[in-house]
Amino acid sequence: MMERSQRGLSSVGVLIVLAVVVALGYYAYKAISGEDEGPSCKSAFTACMQKCRRTTTEAPAAQACQEACQRDQVACERGGK
Repeated sequence: MMERSQRGLSSVGVLIVLAVVVALGYYAYKAISGEDEGPSCKSAFTACMQKCRRTTTEAPAAQACQEACQRDQVACERGGK
């Protein structure tokens, strides 16, 4: 019986190694893709403009919302994001 357990990894050992490899791959992907970072200025501006289109029906309100988005984008870009 001892011979069988010493030949290599058991099925539990293989699962543990596989789980470690998957976890390392996941964290490597997140580090490379930059997924943890906040939204970029451009994506924040796009989201803001979409919100303006969805939530405002009056032209003056829509224009004011869009101008606020543009001010936020300028401030974001100045902030170095």
